[in-house]
Amino acid sequence: MDLRKKIRIVEDFPIEGISFKDVTPILKDPKAMKHTTKEITKYLEDKNVDVIVGPEARGFLFGIPVAHELDIGFVPVRKPGKLPYKTFSVDYALEYGADSLEIHSDGIEKGQNVAIVDDLLATGGTVLGVSKLVEKLGGHVSALNFVIELTELKGRDKLKGYGIQSLVKYDL
Repeated sequence: MDLRKKIRIVEDFPIEGISFKDVTPILKDPKAMKHTTKEITKYLEDKNVDVIVGPEARGFLFGIPVAHELDIGFVPVRKPGKLPYKTFSVDYALEYGADSLEIHSDGIEKGQNVAIVDDLLATGGTVLGVSKLVEKLGGHVSALNFVIELTELKGRDKLKGYGIQSLVKYDL
């Protein structure tokens, strides 16, 4: 299946000059969603992954079905103040500014192999922050999986040493 045909391009969103890649048509189409889940799952089958981690919010949408397919758990990573239990946090750089992410302090066990699943790899700041959280808890990041990669933003360059899968690549 050509997932590129299922990704809607919305020009000038959220601000002028941005060509937004909208994954909601994939979510709406059960065959496209099943294909996406299977492609990520296939990549992870030999990685001995113990748990899937997904950053808020679209990482939840793709990470949970992958975790279900692999019969393993899912751990959410959220913005500060959104998780109800004790958390660890990390600050990370964005293209313009900084942000923070949190994970439950018991979300990852020492030595667990973790795959991080998200919808988009752009500059790499978010997934690098998530990776640091996983490693802070003693986990090992086995793979980074994305539905879309914006290659011209060179997010991969920040993620050297990690195995990366992206299903659809766009040049800006």
